Amino acid sequence: MTAKTSTPAVRYDCSKCPGYCCSYPRIEVKDSDLKRLAKHFDLTPEEAARKFTRMYDKTERILRHQKDTVYGSICRFFDTDERRCTIYAARPSVCREYPDGPKCGYYDFLKFERKHQDDPDFIPSA
Repeated sequence: MTAKTSTPAVRYDCSKCPGYCCSYPRIEVKDSDLKRLAKHFDLTPEEAARKFTRMYDKTERILRHQKDTVYGSICRFFDTDERRCTIYAARPSVCREYPDGPKCGYYDFLKFERKHQDDPDFIPSA
């Protein structure tokens, strides 16, 4: 008899979040991510690296940011009006893996705050 493995149900909804994970200051871009971005924009990986990324230190390449009214700074590929990723199909691996489980701590916090503020669109800020 084979044990049945099940994937836990996802308990968050990114479409109801203002893009918290996209505001992380370091969104790592690996070589495979650069190739995906380059293909998405019909560029060479070198062009994509220059245009979309910067070196955080000598070993880590990260996505460039843009100004954001909610978080101050957010991924350059984030639509700040629609609050959505504009390169979802080409997003980096770290974005694909987030939050690495069935729950997102920020989404849980956001749901709690919205419930207690009696405001379905409430965004906690510092």
